[in-house]
Parts: sequence; C-alpha cells; structure tokens
Amino acid sequence: MSVSVKQEGFYYKNGGFVSAQTDPSQIESGRQKTMAYSILSAHNRSGDPARLQIRFDAMASHDITYVGIIQTARASGLERFPIPYVLTNCHNSLCAVGGTINEDDHLFGLSAARKYGGEFVPAHQAVIHSYMRERYAAPGRMILGSDSHTRYGAYGCISIGEGGPELARQLLEKTYDISYPSVIAVYLTGSPKAGVGPQDVALSLVGATFKSGAVKNAVLEFFGPGVASLSMDYRSGIDVMTTETACLSSVWCTDELTKAHLTTLGRGREYKALAPADGAYYDALVEIDLSTIVPMIALPFHPSNAYPIKEFKANMTDLLHQVDVDTAEQLGVKNAPSLLGKVQDNTFRVDQGVIAGCSGGTYQNLKRAAEILKGSSTGSGGFWLSCYPGSMPINLELTKKGYIADLMAAGASIRSCFCGPCFGAGDVPANGCFSIRHSTRNFPNREGSKPGDGQISYVALMDARSIAATALNGGVLTGADELPQVPLDRPEESWDYDDSAYKSRVYYGVGSPQPEAELVFGPNIADWPEQIPLPENLLLTCCAAIYDPVTTTDELIPSGETSSYRSNPIKLSQFALSRKCPKYVENALKVQEEEKKRRKGEAGDFPADTGIGSFIMALKPGDGSAREQAASCQRVLGGCANVAAEYATKRYRSNVVNWGMLPFIAEDVKDWGLKEGDSLYVPGIKTLLEGDGEEIDAFLIQGKQRTPVKLKLPGLTREERDIILAGCLINYYAK
Repeated sequence: MSVSVKQEGFYYKNGGFVSAQTDPSQIESGRQKTMAYSILSAHNRSGDPARLQIRFDAMASHDITYVGIIQTARASGLERFPIPYVLTNCHNSLCAVGGTINEDDHLFGLSAARKYGGEFVPAHQAVIHSYMRERYAAPGRMILGSDSHTRYGAYGCISIGEGGPELARQLLEKTYDISYPSVIAVYLTGSPKAGVGPQDVALSLVGATFKSGAVKNAVLEFFGPGVASLSMDYRSGIDVMTTETACLSSVWCTDELTKAHLTTLGRGREYKALAPADGAYYDALVEIDLSTIVPMIALPFHPSNAYPIKEFKANMTDLLHQVDVDTAEQLGVKNAPSLLGKVQDNTFRVDQGVIAGCSGGTYQNLKRAAEILKGSSTGSGGFWLSCYPGSMPINLELTKKGYIADLMAAGASIRSCFCGPCFGAGDVPANGCFSIRHSTRNFPNREGSKPGDGQISYVALMDARSIAATALNGGVLTGADELPQVPLDRPEESWDYDDSAYKSRVYYGVGSPQPEAELVFGPNIADWPEQIPLPENLLLTCCAAIYDPVTTTDELIPSGETSSYRSNPIKLSQFALSRKCPKYVENALKVQEEEKKRRKGEAGDFPADTGIGSFIMALKPGDGSAREQAASCQRVLGGCANVAAEYATKRYRSNVVNWGMLPFIAEDVKDWGLKEGDSLYVPGIKTLLEGDGEEIDAFLIQGKQRTPVKLKLPGLTREERDIILAGCLINYYAK
C-alpha cells in the first residue's frame, strides 16, 4: 500500500520507529519531543499541559463568517482586535445573489477593520488561505480561522479551523480550551512520479484514514526524507486537505526550502528550524511512500471515496452504480441521471474541469496545467475548463511568465481569486453533468445544484495535472500518468512574489484601531435574536431524524446562494436542512410557537419550569465546514439539543455548545426508531449542568409509548456547562 496506517504508539528513534510497547515508561517524556508539543505549550495559558488554554498569534475570517463573529463579539463588549485579524472577501465575492447584501457586508467588514484595527482584503484579491500563507504563516506560530481548511502546517504553523464563536472568544481575549490532542506521525519517504500531484497524495491519505476515524481530532505531524522532495506549494496542497481526514490540525518539519520561500515572501527572519527530537512519542503512525502514489479520483460524495484513476476506469460499471445508489440515499433523488450514461466506448466522458482555491489554485498546480495544455486545445465540445489562481501575487506571476496566456489560448477560462467552486457559488454544472475539480470537497450539492428543484450534478476530486490531461483529451477522463510526457514537479520550484496588488488595495490597520469610526450596517445585517437561559427541565420534539452514516454541515445549512443571508440569522435559518429534511423549518417553527406561548403563560397546564424546544437526531453530524450557522440556525429556530451517536468533528460540537444547545450522546440512538414528531422529556437537566454529572435519565415519547433512555454529555468543561446554562455564548459573556 502507498499509505500505511498503524494505530498504536511509537517512538521515533535514530531515524526509525520503535513500538512504544517495548518501553512504555518513556511515553510522557516522548510527547514533549514532538513539534506539536513545543508549539502548543508555547501558546498554552493554563499551566497544565493536559488541559490547554490557547491564545493564537493571528486569526482570519471570510465574508460568510466575519459579520456574525464581530456582531457576537460586539454584543459581548468588543473594543478592539487584540491580535491581528484578517477579513478576506473570497466567498461572496461575486455579489450576484441577494441584491446589495453581499457588498453591504464587505462595507461592514472594511468599517470594522478601521474601527477595531484589522486587515481587510477586498474581493477578488486572494483566497483566505492563500493570503494567510503568504502573509502570516510561519514556524512556531498558531493561527485560528473561521473556515475548516485553515491549515498552514507546511510552514511549521499549527492552524485550526473553528466556528465563529471560538474566534469571538479570542477577540474578547479568552482562550481556546481543549484537552491535549493525540499527535500522529505522518512519515514521508520517496518522491512523487511525474504527473502525480499534491491532490493525489492527499486523496490517498484521506482515503486511508477518514472512514476508520484513525486520525480524528489529532494533530498530524509530517516529517521524513520524502519532505525534501516536495516544494512549498506541493506541501501546502497536501496539508490543506488534511481537514478531510477529520484531524484537528497539522504541522510539518521545516528546512532550507521553507526558509527560502519565507525569504521570497519577504519574511525570512521568521524562519525557525522545526523537527521532532530523537525519542519523540506518537500515538499512531501513518507512512506514505510518495514514489508509489498514482493519479487518484475521489468519486461523489466525499473526498475519502478515493480510487486510483486506473482502478476506476477498470471498474466503472460497479463504482458508478454505487454512486447512483448514494445519490438516491443521500440526496433523496430516485430518478437522477445515471453516471453510467457517461461511459462511451469504454471511456468516461467528463463535462467540466475546475482548478481552484486554496488546494488547486497554487502557482505550481496552474503552471503544470499550462505546460500540459500549451499549444493544444480543450476543444469546442461540451467540456470546459476554469482556472482560479489563489491570490493576485500568484496570478501576477503566472501572467508575467506567460502561463495564463497558455491556459487561455488552450481554451481555459481564467477567473478571479475566489473560493466559489469549492462551495457551489461558481461554475455550477448543467443538470446531470460531471465535474472534476482540484478543490477541497465534493460533498452533496457542493457544486451548487438544487435536488429539491429536480436538479443534480456531480463533483469528483482530482489533481490539476490529471484535470489538464483530461482537458487535453477533450473531456475523456485521463490520468496525467497516461500522457507520453508530463513535466516533473521539482522541490526547488518557487516563484517571485510581487505583492503590489495587495499594497494597492488591502487595508492594513492591524494595531491601529479608530474607535471613533462608525460601523456601516446594510439593511440585511441583523443582531442575534434573544435566547433564554436553560430551564430546569426540557421537553424536546424531534424535528429531523437523519440516519446517514455521516451528516455534513452543508446538509445542516446548505452552502452556495443561501450564504448570502449569513448576516441575518432569522432569514438564514429558513434554509436550515432545506435540502436534507425539507419539513425541518416548518416542524421547528411549530415547536417554537409552543415555547413562546409557554413564556407568555398561555401553555395551559404545562409546568413553568419546563422549556419546550426541538432537537435533531443524526448519527454522526458535523463533518465538513466550520461554519457556525450549522448550529446557530437550529438555535434561532428554537433548537435546544443534538442527539448523536458521535460527533464528526470537535468544531461542530463546539458550535452546538457555544449556541447554547446540548450535545447529547446516545450510542444506541440508531436503535430507538426516532422519527419526526417523537419527543424527549429531560427532567433535571439544569441541575445536572450546575453540577458535574455526565449522564441523565430521560424519556423517549413515541405516541402513547414512554421509554426510559440515557443521554450522555461526556467531557463538558465547567465553562461549557455555564455557556449552555446561560443560553448561548453571548449571554454567558453578558453576565
């Protein structure tokens, strides 16, 4: 196998790995010899290495999240940004949906950067993560972002993507509180073959780890002789996709290539050498032989649904039939156009290619695509190709070197520095069409289709090199290794950094707040509705029951055009679960009306100390985006809890807590037979949270049947309990 996963403890000694079972006594001292330990401990304010309270060096948000974060912090007493806070505008850049509201938010962001002392990056200047790599990522630092792909580990920088409330906490000079995470070695050997790109390595890693949960909520630590064979662009392309393994964060060893790249960026003084010390202990080991990686494809509807392209082409009928089954089960579309119709003469016909964003839009990826396509044509058929450079400096360098001209001459469409194709706000394919993308995700509807309106299209993830090879063949799916000749990626391959576009447009206000400046509010920017403290007891109605193995945040609150309403909590909430459970909003509003009557004393004989709310049941909710709206929209509609067998990510569970909802665990919930309209009566929940209990007896009410059940709240900290008791994070800080 090209990727080997060993789920046991190891010491790294003398350039190799030794099972920790040989001498368990060195485990605790070995933990302190990792790169992760040195960075985490340097940012920890608790004094307890097991219970971290982190203060970050910088933060970043984009224009789907920063309005809500700043509004939350304002309601809690924000006076200035205490650390560098970068506001980018790379998600709702097009200003194409919802009238004026997208640009209204951009004006709000600029006014906030002035008032509180932040950095404002106007639309079309840079993808959030490209900008942070260029301007802020450096060895030994920690960065927090309100986007799940906040990953700058290739620079020796531990970066974490979280929901907005965690960024609001940092703005209020609070800490990010977690238990010390598992640290897992990712040991690289060999060097990639020509035609194999970073997405191929990343998909191999995701495919080997996600489904088993082998690295969930861990820090991945990349090192080994194979690192030296990878350029900084290549490393970043692998690193940003570690989000799809469900890990917490990542960090790489640094070397002379790191130093040279930082020097090119004008930040050479920020370089530090990072490497694990001899005897470092790791909770597990992932080994990747780069020389054995081949071009990959991740079929709908998850990056972990990954196969070598050659294997896919040899088994198209079986694999595409499974996609048809997944389409019916996950999207609820029973008569969707079958992808088997794309098979022609034992080849697979693709309709669209996209190279974009923080994973695809790097200089090296787009240069490779240009070299493959130079002097050729993508053809005048149904296939089309779009390329999105990750930042204006990348775009400028590609233009100076002629690579943009080569792509354009071949028939590719060159777009601005924009994240749209990653979440359905750009290049939406036609109904029934198949898109191959070097972007971050291929979740259901990530391409922007609306199954509820009878639309469906499909996204598969591939590397830029194989996308270019497919474009070269007019849309016939082709791995780059099938071409007679393809340029080799060289580790020393770098690019000249010209940030003149930033100097012309970016507002640099870090450390220079202007308290007298007025915030600019558009008509769609609204405050959060009031939330009440937790009552003594709860009667909760199930308004959505989801039995999929994993539920993504995109399914909890769809991305794409709905995000235009992200600054108006009530309007945005109307889209909650709209593509997954179309009756959810209607169900939740009915329950919320009963709660409003209770507060007015109009609920008849209903006890005054028993709140009425709703909950969703999902077996494993929260994979994917860090957007807090996946939880806040439930809360706005009267949601009080999630009931799950487990939570897919730490960040989604945090969002549930920060919005005052109970993150219940019930391992056997799949066997309860829950359906919409069933209820849970949870007596004494307030008393439980005021103490330190982690398990409560409740009653499942299904018609006339009343069944005792147990609900668990494992690992709630004292502060998390107090947040839920207060009703939400805003209330907690207001107290």
